[in-house]
Amino acid sequence: MLSRVGLFGNVTAIIMLAALPVHAETQAASTPPPMTADNGYVDAPQGPFARHPGDGNGAYKTHIYHNLFAERLGVSPAATRQKVEATFQQLFHGDGQEQRVYFETGANANGTLAYITDWANNDVRTEGMSYGMMIAVELGKKREFDALWNWAHTYMLTTDPHNPSLGYFAWSMNTDGTPRSTSAAPDGEEYFTMALYFAANRWGNGKGIYNYQAEADKILRDMRHHPVLTGTTPFRIHPKDPPFVAPQTPWPSLNNRAMQAQAEKDGTPWPPYHFDNKPHQVTVGPMVDEAHTMIRFVPETNVTGTDASYHLPAFYELWARWGPKEDRAFWARAADVSRDLFDRVTAPQTGLAPDRSHFDGSTLLTRDGQPDPFGYDSWRTVSNWSVDYSWWGKDDRERALSNRIQTFLYGQGINSFADRYTLDGKPLSTRHSVGMVATTAVGSLAATPGAVPDAFLKTLWDTPVPSGEQRYFDGMLYMMSLMHLSGEFRIIEPHDGKAK
Repeated sequence: MLSRVGLFGNVTAIIMLAALPVHAETQAASTPPPMTADNGYVDAPQGPFARHPGDGNGAYKTHIYHNLFAERLGVSPAATRQKVEATFQQLFHGDGQEQRVYFETGANANGTLAYITDWANNDVRTEGMSYGMMIAVELGKKREFDALWNWAHTYMLTTDPHNPSLGYFAWSMNTDGTPRSTSAAPDGEEYFTMALYFAANRWGNGKGIYNYQAEADKILRDMRHHPVLTGTTPFRIHPKDPPFVAPQTPWPSLNNRAMQAQAEKDGTPWPPYHFDNKPHQVTVGPMVDEAHTMIRFVPETNVTGTDASYHLPAFYELWARWGPKEDRAFWARAADVSRDLFDRVTAPQTGLAPDRSHFDGSTLLTRDGQPDPFGYDSWRTVSNWSVDYSWWGKDDRERALSNRIQTFLYGQGINSFADRYTLDGKPLSTRHSVGMVATTAVGSLAATPGAVPDAFLKTLWDTPVPSGEQRYFDGMLYMMSLMHLSGEFRIIEPHDGKAK
Protein backbone atom coordinates (compact mmCIF):
# COMPACT_ATOMS: atom_id res chain seq x y z
CA MET A 1 0.00 0.00 0.00
CA LEU A 2 2.56 2.49 -1.12
CA SER A 3 2.40 5.64 -3.14
CA ARG A 4 5.53 6.90 -4.77
CA VAL A 5 3.71 10.17 -5.22
CA GLY A 6 3.97 10.61 -1.47
CA LEU A 7 2.11 13.68 -0.23
CA PHE A 8 0.50 13.19 3.16
CA GLY A 9 1.12 9.53 4.04
CA ASN A 10 -2.23 9.13 5.82
CA VAL A 11 -4.58 6.37 4.73
CA THR A 12 -7.53 8.66 4.07
CA ALA A 13 -5.36 11.24 2.37
CA ILE A 14 -3.68 8.62 0.22
CA ILE A 15 -7.07 7.17 -0.69
CA MET A 16 -8.05 10.57 -2.03
CA LEU A 17 -4.68 11.11 -3.70
CA ALA A 18 -4.88 7.94 -5.75
CA ALA A 19 -7.65 9.41 -7.86
CA LEU A 20 -5.44 12.27 -8.97
CA PRO A 21 -3.39 12.20 -12.19
CA VAL A 22 0.18 10.99 -11.71
CA HIS A 23 2.99 12.38 -13.82
CA ALA A 24 5.64 10.11 -15.24
CA GLU A 25 8.49 11.49 -13.17
CA THR A 26 6.56 11.02 -9.92
CA GLN A 27 4.83 7.75 -10.65
CA ALA A 28 3.37 5.83 -7.74
CA ALA A 29 4.35 2.43 -6.48
CA SER A 30 1.59 0.35 -4.93
CA THR A 31 -0.93 3.16 -4.98
CA PRO A 32 -3.68 2.92 -2.35
CA PRO A 33 -7.30 3.18 -3.40
CA PRO A 34 -9.39 6.05 -4.52
CA MET A 35 -12.67 6.49 -2.74
CA THR A 36 -14.89 4.71 -5.20
CA ALA A 37 -17.82 6.06 -7.12
CA ASP A 38 -19.76 2.87 -6.29
CA ASN A 39 -19.44 2.62 -2.52
CA GLY A 40 -22.96 1.24 -2.32
CA TYR A 41 -21.99 -1.84 -4.31
CA VAL A 42 -22.90 -5.19 -2.73
CA ASP A 43 -20.61 -8.09 -3.63
CA ALA A 44 -22.15 -11.21 -5.02
CA PRO A 45 -21.76 -14.25 -2.75
CA GLN A 46 -18.71 -16.38 -3.34
CA GLY A 47 -19.54 -18.76 -6.14
CA PRO A 48 -17.91 -22.01 -7.21
CA PHE A 49 -14.18 -22.05 -7.90
CA ALA A 50 -11.67 -24.69 -8.92
CA ARG A 51 -10.14 -26.66 -6.05
CA HIS A 52 -6.56 -27.93 -6.22
CA PRO A 53 -5.85 -30.25 -3.27
CA GLY A 54 -2.54 -31.96 -2.69
CA ASP A 55 1.03 -30.83 -3.25
CA GLY A 56 0.84 -30.14 -6.98
CA ASN A 57 3.72 -30.68 -9.40
CA GLY A 58 5.90 -27.67 -8.69
CA ALA A 59 9.07 -27.06 -6.71
CA TYR A 60 7.43 -27.87 -3.37
CA LYS A 61 7.10 -31.47 -4.58
CA THR A 62 10.10 -31.77 -6.90
CA HIS A 63 12.58 -29.51 -5.04
CA ILE A 64 13.66 -28.22 -8.46
CA TYR A 65 14.00 -24.45 -8.82
CA HIS A 66 14.81 -23.50 -12.39
CA ASN A 67 17.59 -21.05 -13.20
CA LEU A 68 16.04 -19.66 -16.37
CA PHE A 69 19.02 -17.42 -17.10
CA ALA A 70 21.16 -20.56 -17.31
CA GLU A 71 18.60 -22.82 -18.96
CA ARG A 72 17.28 -20.37 -21.57
CA LEU A 73 20.07 -17.83 -22.08
CA GLY A 74 23.15 -19.97 -21.48
CA VAL A 75 24.42 -17.83 -18.59
CA SER A 76 26.56 -19.83 -16.20
CA PRO A 77 25.12 -20.59 -12.74
CA ALA A 78 28.21 -18.93 -11.24
CA ALA A 79 27.43 -15.73 -13.16
CA THR A 80 23.84 -15.67 -11.93
CA ARG A 81 24.92 -16.15 -8.33
CA GLN A 82 27.47 -13.38 -8.74
CA LYS A 83 24.84 -11.06 -10.20
CA VAL A 84 22.40 -11.76 -7.36
CA GLU A 85 25.06 -11.08 -4.74
CA ALA A 86 26.29 -7.93 -6.49
CA THR A 87 22.73 -6.62 -6.68
CA PHE A 88 22.21 -7.29 -2.99
CA GLN A 89 25.44 -5.53 -2.09
CA GLN A 90 24.51 -2.46 -4.16
CA LEU A 91 20.97 -2.12 -2.80
CA PHE A 92 21.89 -2.92 0.81
CA HIS A 93 25.47 -1.66 1.16
CA GLY A 94 26.23 0.57 -1.83
CA ASP A 95 26.58 4.33 -1.95
CA GLY A 96 24.11 5.98 0.42
CA GLN A 97 23.12 8.78 -1.95
CA GLU A 98 22.67 6.89 -5.19
CA GLN A 99 22.54 3.12 -4.64
CA ARG A 100 21.37 1.63 -1.38
CA VAL A 101 17.98 1.61 0.27
CA TYR A 102 19.10 -0.18 3.48
CA PHE A 103 20.34 1.98 6.37
CA GLU A 104 21.46 0.90 9.83
CA THR A 105 20.54 3.39 12.51
CA GLY A 106 21.87 2.52 15.93
CA ALA A 107 20.74 -0.26 18.25
CA ASN A 108 18.46 -1.06 21.15
CA ALA A 109 18.22 -3.92 23.65
CA ASN A 110 17.31 -6.29 20.79
CA GLY A 111 20.35 -5.40 18.71
CA THR A 112 20.99 -3.48 15.50
CA LEU A 113 18.20 -1.41 13.96
CA ALA A 114 17.86 -0.85 10.20
CA TYR A 115 15.25 0.32 7.73
CA ILE A 116 14.56 0.17 3.99
CA THR A 117 13.59 3.59 2.70
CA ASP A 118 11.62 4.78 -0.28
CA TRP A 119 14.27 7.33 -1.15
CA ALA A 120 12.08 9.48 -3.37
CA ASN A 121 9.41 9.82 -0.69
CA ASN A 122 11.78 9.86 2.29
CA ASP A 123 9.80 7.31 4.31
CA VAL A 124 9.80 3.69 5.47
CA ARG A 125 7.01 1.32 4.46
CA THR A 126 5.92 -2.12 5.63
CA GLU A 127 6.10 -3.32 2.04
CA GLY A 128 9.78 -2.40 1.71
CA MET A 129 10.68 -3.64 5.19
CA SER A 130 9.07 -7.02 4.56
CA TYR A 131 10.60 -7.27 1.08
CA GLY A 132 13.99 -6.53 2.60
CA MET A 133 13.48 -9.24 5.20
CA MET A 134 12.45 -11.74 2.52
CA ILE A 135 15.52 -10.97 0.42
CA ALA A 136 17.75 -11.28 3.50
CA VAL A 137 16.39 -14.63 4.67
CA GLU A 138 16.51 -16.11 1.17
CA LEU A 139 20.17 -15.10 0.82
CA GLY A 140 21.14 -16.08 4.37
CA LYS A 141 21.82 -12.50 5.53
CA LYS A 142 20.86 -12.82 9.19
CA ARG A 143 22.29 -9.51 10.40
CA GLU A 144 20.24 -7.54 7.90
CA PHE A 145 17.13 -9.63 8.53
CA ASP A 146 17.24 -9.18 12.30
CA ALA A 147 18.02 -5.47 12.05
CA LEU A 148 15.03 -4.86 9.76
CA TRP A 149 12.69 -6.93 11.92
CA ASN A 150 13.90 -5.11 15.03
CA TRP A 151 13.17 -1.70 13.47
CA ALA A 152 9.74 -2.80 12.23
CA HIS A 153 8.80 -4.30 15.58
CA THR A 154 10.13 -1.31 17.52
CA TYR A 155 8.60 1.51 15.51
CA MET A 156 5.84 0.16 13.26
CA LEU A 157 3.95 -2.30 15.48
CA THR A 158 0.85 -0.66 16.96
CA THR A 159 0.68 -1.21 20.72
CA ASP A 160 -1.65 1.60 21.81
CA PRO A 161 -4.94 -0.08 22.87
CA HIS A 162 -6.92 3.01 21.83
CA ASN A 163 -5.86 2.60 18.20
CA PRO A 164 -8.24 0.18 16.42
CA SER A 165 -5.26 -1.04 14.35
CA LEU A 166 -3.81 -2.55 17.54
CA GLY A 167 -1.47 -5.41 16.68
CA TYR A 168 -0.99 -4.32 13.06
CA PHE A 169 2.04 -2.54 11.61
CA ALA A 170 1.70 1.10 10.56
CA TRP A 171 2.36 1.10 6.84
CA SER A 172 4.33 4.37 6.50
CA MET A 173 6.84 5.96 8.87
CA ASN A 174 9.44 8.69 8.81
CA THR A 175 12.99 7.42 8.87
CA ASP A 176 13.34 8.61 12.48
CA GLY A 177 10.58 6.19 13.55
CA THR A 178 7.77 8.72 13.86
CA PRO A 179 4.55 7.97 11.96
CA ARG A 180 3.21 9.12 8.64
CA SER A 181 0.25 6.82 9.14
CA THR A 182 -1.23 4.88 12.04
CA SER A 183 -3.01 2.39 9.77
CA ALA A 184 -1.95 -0.91 8.21
CA ALA A 185 -1.65 -2.45 4.74
CA PRO A 186 -2.03 -6.24 4.38
CA ASP A 187 0.73 -6.76 1.83
CA GLY A 188 3.33 -5.86 4.47
CA GLU A 189 1.85 -8.27 7.00
CA GLU A 190 1.82 -11.06 4.40
CA TYR A 191 5.51 -10.72 3.58
CA PHE A 192 6.46 -10.28 7.25
CA THR A 193 4.71 -13.57 8.02
CA MET A 194 6.32 -15.56 5.23
CA ALA A 195 9.78 -14.13 5.86
CA LEU A 196 9.52 -14.99 9.58
CA TYR A 197 8.49 -18.59 8.88
CA PHE A 198 11.42 -18.94 6.51
CA ALA A 199 13.73 -17.46 9.15
CA ALA A 200 12.50 -20.01 11.71
CA ASN A 201 13.25 -22.79 9.24
CA ARG A 202 16.66 -21.45 8.19
CA TRP A 203 18.11 -20.31 11.51
CA GLY A 204 15.88 -21.75 14.23
CA ASN A 205 14.01 -19.71 16.80
CA GLY A 206 15.63 -17.37 19.29
CA LYS A 207 14.17 -15.46 22.20
CA GLY A 208 11.74 -12.55 22.35
CA ILE A 209 11.13 -10.93 18.98
CA TYR A 210 13.56 -13.42 17.41
CA ASN A 211 11.27 -16.34 18.14
CA TYR A 212 10.45 -16.12 14.47
CA GLN A 213 7.78 -18.78 14.34
CA ALA A 214 5.86 -17.35 17.29
CA GLU A 215 5.97 -13.90 15.73
CA ALA A 216 4.77 -15.26 12.38
CA ASP A 217 1.94 -17.17 14.06
CA LYS A 218 0.91 -14.02 15.91
CA ILE A 219 0.72 -11.92 12.76
CA LEU A 220 -1.10 -14.61 10.80
CA ARG A 221 -3.69 -15.18 13.53
CA ASP A 222 -4.35 -11.47 13.78
CA MET A 223 -4.82 -11.12 10.05
CA ARG A 224 -7.84 -13.39 10.26
CA HIS A 225 -9.03 -12.95 13.85
CA HIS A 226 -8.36 -9.29 14.63
CA PRO A 227 -11.37 -8.00 16.58
CA VAL A 228 -13.53 -5.32 15.03
CA LEU A 229 -12.48 -2.19 16.92
CA THR A 230 -13.65 1.41 16.64
CA GLY A 231 -11.80 4.49 17.80
CA THR A 232 -11.79 8.23 17.30
CA THR A 233 -8.83 9.99 15.70
CA PRO A 234 -6.15 11.13 16.29
CA PHE A 235 -4.39 7.83 17.04
CA ARG A 236 -1.02 6.82 18.42
CA ILE A 237 1.13 3.85 17.49
CA HIS A 238 2.53 3.49 21.02
CA PRO A 239 0.80 4.63 24.22
CA LYS A 240 3.35 7.34 25.04
CA ASP A 241 3.55 8.77 21.52
CA PRO A 242 2.04 12.16 20.75
CA PRO A 243 -1.21 11.85 18.78
CA PHE A 244 -0.60 11.61 15.05
CA VAL A 245 -2.20 14.37 13.00
CA ALA A 246 -1.64 14.39 9.25
CA PRO A 247 0.06 17.59 8.04
CA GLN A 248 -1.75 20.24 6.06
CA THR A 249 1.19 20.51 3.68
CA PRO A 250 2.91 17.63 1.89
CA TRP A 251 5.85 15.82 3.42
CA PRO A 252 9.21 17.06 2.12
CA SER A 253 10.41 14.66 -0.58
CA LEU A 254 11.85 14.51 -4.06
CA ASN A 255 8.53 13.35 -5.47
CA ASN A 256 6.48 16.03 -3.75
CA ARG A 257 8.80 18.74 -5.03
CA ALA A 258 8.50 17.31 -8.53
CA MET A 259 4.71 17.18 -8.24
CA GLN A 260 4.59 20.77 -7.04
CA ALA A 261 6.76 21.89 -9.95
CA GLN A 262 4.50 20.05 -12.39
CA ALA A 263 1.38 21.56 -10.83
CA GLU A 264 2.84 25.05 -11.14
CA LYS A 265 3.74 24.34 -14.76
CA ASP A 266 0.21 23.09 -15.48
CA GLY A 267 -1.44 25.91 -13.55
CA THR A 268 -3.22 23.47 -11.25
CA PRO A 269 -3.65 23.86 -7.48
CA TRP A 270 -0.92 22.75 -5.10
CA PRO A 271 -1.45 20.91 -2.91
CA PRO A 272 -4.42 19.35 -4.71
CA TYR A 273 -6.46 19.23 -1.48
CA HIS A 274 -6.18 19.87 2.23
CA PHE A 275 -6.76 16.98 4.58
CA ASP A 276 -9.60 17.35 7.07
CA ASN A 277 -8.04 16.64 10.45
CA LYS A 278 -11.24 16.88 12.48
CA PRO A 279 -11.72 13.91 14.85
CA HIS A 280 -13.68 11.10 13.25
CA GLN A 281 -14.43 7.46 13.96
CA VAL A 282 -12.50 4.64 12.29
CA THR A 283 -13.42 0.96 12.48
CA VAL A 284 -10.78 -1.69 11.82
CA GLY A 285 -11.31 -5.43 11.51
CA PRO A 286 -9.50 -8.46 10.06
CA MET A 287 -7.32 -8.23 6.98
CA VAL A 288 -9.35 -10.91 5.25
CA ASP A 289 -12.90 -10.94 3.96
CA GLU A 290 -14.23 -14.12 5.50
CA ALA A 291 -17.22 -14.45 3.20
CA HIS A 292 -15.05 -14.40 0.08
CA THR A 293 -11.94 -16.08 1.57
CA MET A 294 -9.57 -13.40 0.38
CA ILE A 295 -7.28 -10.61 1.49
CA ARG A 296 -8.77 -7.13 1.84
CA PHE A 297 -7.20 -4.01 0.42
CA VAL A 298 -7.14 -2.43 3.89
CA PRO A 299 -8.62 -3.59 7.20
CA GLU A 300 -10.67 -0.37 7.60
CA THR A 301 -14.24 -1.57 7.23
CA ASN A 302 -15.42 1.47 5.25
CA VAL A 303 -13.04 0.74 2.34
CA THR A 304 -14.29 -2.00 0.05
CA GLY A 305 -12.53 -4.43 -2.21
CA THR A 306 -9.33 -6.35 -2.72
CA ASP A 307 -6.09 -5.91 -4.65
CA ALA A 308 -4.99 -8.76 -6.91
CA SER A 309 -1.33 -7.95 -6.24
CA TYR A 310 -1.91 -8.74 -2.55
CA HIS A 311 -2.97 -12.29 -3.43
CA LEU A 312 -0.10 -14.69 -2.71
CA PRO A 313 -1.33 -18.27 -3.20
CA ALA A 314 2.25 -19.58 -3.17
CA PHE A 315 2.49 -18.35 0.44
CA TYR A 316 -1.03 -19.41 1.40
CA GLU A 317 -0.24 -23.02 0.52
CA LEU A 318 2.63 -22.94 3.02
CA TRP A 319 0.45 -21.31 5.68
CA ALA A 320 -2.04 -24.14 5.10
CA ARG A 321 0.78 -26.48 6.16
CA TRP A 322 2.79 -24.45 8.69
CA GLY A 323 0.42 -21.84 10.13
CA PRO A 324 -1.87 -22.08 13.17
CA LYS A 325 -3.80 -25.33 12.79
CA GLU A 326 -7.21 -23.74 13.24
CA ASP A 327 -6.65 -21.56 10.16
CA ARG A 328 -5.00 -24.01 7.77
CA ALA A 329 -8.20 -24.93 5.92
CA PHE A 330 -8.93 -21.23 5.39
CA TRP A 331 -5.55 -20.59 3.75
CA ALA A 332 -5.83 -23.67 1.56
CA ARG A 333 -9.16 -22.36 0.33
CA ALA A 334 -7.72 -18.83 -0.05
CA ALA A 335 -5.00 -20.15 -2.37
CA ASP A 336 -7.61 -21.57 -4.73
CA VAL A 337 -9.77 -18.44 -4.49
CA SER A 338 -6.76 -16.30 -5.43
CA ARG A 339 -6.01 -18.41 -8.49
CA ASP A 340 -9.59 -18.02 -9.57
CA LEU A 341 -9.49 -14.25 -8.94
CA PHE A 342 -6.42 -13.86 -11.15
CA ASP A 343 -8.32 -15.45 -14.00
CA ARG A 344 -11.47 -13.38 -13.41
CA VAL A 345 -9.97 -9.89 -13.05
CA THR A 346 -7.35 -9.97 -15.81
CA ALA A 347 -8.43 -8.68 -19.20
CA PRO A 348 -8.80 -11.48 -21.76
CA GLN A 349 -6.98 -9.55 -24.50
CA THR A 350 -4.06 -8.14 -22.49
CA GLY A 351 -3.62 -10.16 -19.28
CA LEU A 352 -3.56 -6.86 -17.35
CA ALA A 353 -5.03 -6.87 -13.84
CA PRO A 354 -6.50 -3.84 -12.03
CA ASP A 355 -5.01 -2.33 -8.90
CA ARG A 356 -8.29 -3.06 -7.14
CA SER A 357 -11.52 -4.92 -7.70
CA HIS A 358 -14.58 -5.95 -5.75
CA PHE A 359 -14.37 -9.19 -3.80
CA ASP A 360 -16.52 -10.89 -6.41
CA GLY A 361 -14.05 -9.88 -9.13
CA SER A 362 -16.25 -7.25 -10.73
CA THR A 363 -14.99 -3.84 -11.80
CA LEU A 364 -14.38 -1.24 -9.12
CA LEU A 365 -14.73 2.37 -10.19
CA THR A 366 -12.41 5.25 -9.32
CA ARG A 367 -13.61 8.64 -8.07
CA ASP A 368 -14.08 9.84 -11.63
CA GLY A 369 -16.27 6.85 -12.45
CA GLN A 370 -13.66 5.07 -14.57
CA PRO A 371 -12.78 1.37 -14.20
CA ASP A 372 -9.79 0.86 -11.90
CA PRO A 373 -6.76 0.52 -14.22
CA PHE A 374 -3.58 -1.50 -14.34
CA GLY A 375 -1.39 0.59 -12.03
CA TYR A 376 1.72 0.35 -9.92
CA ASP A 377 0.42 -2.33 -7.55
CA SER A 378 -0.56 -4.34 -10.62
CA TRP A 379 3.04 -4.82 -11.71
CA ARG A 380 3.35 -7.49 -9.02
CA THR A 381 0.37 -9.63 -9.99
CA VAL A 382 2.07 -11.50 -12.85
CA SER A 383 4.92 -12.38 -10.48
CA ASN A 384 2.46 -13.63 -7.86
CA TRP A 385 0.69 -16.09 -10.14
CA SER A 386 3.93 -17.17 -11.86
CA VAL A 387 5.72 -17.96 -8.59
CA ASP A 388 2.63 -19.90 -7.53
CA TYR A 389 2.87 -21.89 -10.76
CA SER A 390 6.58 -22.49 -10.21
CA TRP A 391 6.23 -23.62 -6.59
CA TRP A 392 2.97 -25.55 -6.83
CA GLY A 393 2.11 -26.20 -10.50
CA LYS A 394 -1.57 -26.58 -9.73
CA ASP A 395 -3.41 -24.30 -12.16
CA ASP A 396 -2.68 -24.19 -15.89
CA ARG A 397 -4.65 -20.95 -16.18
CA GLU A 398 -1.58 -19.22 -14.71
CA ARG A 399 0.45 -20.31 -17.74
CA ALA A 400 -2.17 -18.83 -20.04
CA LEU A 401 -2.15 -15.56 -18.06
CA SER A 402 1.63 -15.23 -18.32
CA ASN A 403 1.52 -15.93 -22.04
CA ARG A 404 -1.15 -13.27 -22.45
CA ILE A 405 0.50 -10.39 -20.55
CA GLN A 406 3.98 -11.05 -21.94
CA THR A 407 2.64 -11.19 -25.49
CA PHE A 408 0.73 -7.95 -25.04
CA LEU A 409 3.61 -6.01 -23.51
CA TYR A 410 6.10 -7.42 -26.00
CA GLY A 411 3.83 -6.09 -28.73
CA GLN A 412 3.88 -2.68 -27.05
CA GLY A 413 7.68 -2.65 -27.31
CA ILE A 414 9.73 -4.58 -24.79
CA ASN A 415 12.01 -1.60 -24.19
CA SER A 416 9.30 1.04 -24.17
CA PHE A 417 5.93 -0.23 -22.88
CA ALA A 418 4.14 2.08 -20.47
CA ASP A 419 3.89 1.38 -16.74
CA ARG A 420 0.13 2.12 -16.46
CA TYR A 421 -2.71 1.00 -18.73
CA THR A 422 -6.43 0.67 -18.98
CA LEU A 423 -7.23 -3.02 -18.78
CA ASP A 424 -7.95 -3.14 -22.52
CA GLY A 425 -4.49 -1.77 -23.26
CA LYS A 426 -4.62 2.02 -23.57
CA PRO A 427 -1.41 3.55 -22.13
CA LEU A 428 -1.93 5.87 -19.16
CA SER A 429 1.69 6.97 -18.76
CA THR A 430 4.81 7.58 -20.80
CA ARG A 431 7.26 6.05 -18.35
CA HIS A 432 8.91 2.65 -18.89
CA SER A 433 9.69 1.20 -15.45
CA VAL A 434 12.38 -1.29 -14.49
CA GLY A 435 10.23 -2.76 -11.73
CA MET A 436 7.49 -3.64 -14.20
CA VAL A 437 10.02 -5.14 -16.62
CA ALA A 438 11.33 -7.29 -13.77
CA THR A 439 7.99 -8.64 -12.56
CA THR A 440 6.81 -9.31 -16.11
CA ALA A 441 10.01 -11.28 -16.68
CA VAL A 442 9.05 -13.48 -13.72
CA GLY A 443 6.10 -14.47 -15.89
CA SER A 444 8.61 -16.63 -17.76
CA LEU A 445 8.44 -19.10 -14.85
CA ALA A 446 4.91 -19.95 -15.97
CA ALA A 447 4.80 -18.96 -19.65
CA THR A 448 5.14 -21.47 -22.47
CA PRO A 449 8.85 -21.51 -23.41
CA GLY A 450 9.57 -19.48 -26.52
CA ALA A 451 10.95 -16.31 -27.99
CA VAL A 452 8.77 -13.86 -26.03
CA PRO A 453 9.51 -15.11 -22.50
CA ASP A 454 13.19 -15.44 -23.44
CA ALA A 455 13.19 -11.83 -24.61
CA PHE A 456 11.95 -10.74 -21.18
CA LEU A 457 14.67 -12.82 -19.52
CA LYS A 458 17.35 -11.26 -21.72
CA THR A 459 16.01 -7.74 -21.16
CA LEU A 460 16.06 -8.15 -17.38
CA TRP A 461 19.53 -9.71 -17.43
CA ASP A 462 20.86 -6.79 -19.47
CA THR A 463 19.16 -4.12 -17.31
CA PRO A 464 21.44 -2.42 -14.76
CA VAL A 465 20.55 -2.47 -11.08
CA PRO A 466 18.23 0.48 -10.40
CA SER A 467 19.93 3.49 -8.86
CA GLY A 468 19.10 7.11 -8.20
CA GLU A 469 16.00 8.60 -6.67
CA GLN A 470 13.49 5.94 -7.83
CA ARG A 471 15.59 2.94 -6.81
CA TYR A 472 13.30 1.77 -3.99
CA PHE A 473 10.32 0.07 -5.67
CA ASP A 474 12.14 -0.64 -8.92
CA GLY A 475 15.11 -2.00 -6.97
CA MET A 476 13.18 -4.26 -4.61
CA LEU A 477 11.20 -5.78 -7.48
CA TYR A 478 14.35 -6.11 -9.59
CA MET A 479 16.15 -7.90 -6.76
CA MET A 480 13.38 -10.39 -6.01
CA SER A 481 12.69 -11.02 -9.70
CA LEU A 482 16.37 -11.73 -10.32
CA MET A 483 16.30 -14.22 -7.44
CA HIS A 484 13.13 -15.94 -8.71
CA LEU A 485 14.52 -16.37 -12.20
CA SER A 486 17.91 -17.55 -10.92
CA GLY A 487 16.31 -20.27 -8.81
CA GLU A 488 17.57 -18.47 -5.69
CA PHE A 489 14.14 -17.61 -4.23
CA ARG A 490 13.05 -20.90 -2.66
CA ILE A 491 10.71 -22.45 -0.13
CA ILE A 492 12.84 -22.72 3.01
CA GLU A 493 11.42 -25.81 4.63
CA PRO A 494 11.68 -26.97 8.26
CA HIS A 495 14.89 -28.83 8.96
CA ASP A 496 13.08 -32.11 9.53
CA GLY A 497 11.05 -31.68 6.36
CA LYS A 498 7.80 -31.83 8.28
CA ALA A 499 5.09 -29.24 8.69
CA LYS A 500 4.98 -27.59 12.08
